[in-house]
Amino acid sequence: METARIEKRIGVRAPPDRIWEIIADLPAWDRWNPVETAVEGAIAFGGAIALTEAVPGLPERRVSVRVGEWQPYAQLVWVEKRGLWFNALRYFEIEELEPGSCIFANGFLFSGLRGEMHFDRHRKALRSAVNSVAEGLKTAAE
Repeated sequence: METARIEKRIGVRAPPDRIWEIIADLPAWDRWNPVETAVEGAIAFGGAIALTEAVPGLPERRVSVRVGEWQPYAQLVWVEKRGLWFNALRYFEIEELEPGSCIFANGFLFSGLRGEMHFDRHRKALRSAVNSVAEGLKTAAE
């Protein structure tokens, strides 16, 4: 099975702890994240998170996901199994370049036959989603 990936990386003039503070405050995502809103749950290995996903151009949907990996000040990864032939992985990553300056990345990884088809069909909307999340976090952090 192939994996389809779409990502946006953006420079942020803020330290990793400031960016992580924004990411870790799940109920406050509505203030900066136009794609994943109404977020509830806990950041913990295997932790459950419920959120509303509003990718521009696609129907809004309420989803329950599981935290796959997380490391404070560095990354948050969650996964969703969307049926037999479709898996989705969503991630936020923070890479410190120098004190007070980071690269923030966010993206989607789709795997499975239907995942690749979903990616191919909605590439433009997914690109818009990762761009808006990156810009929203940058504005909130700076």
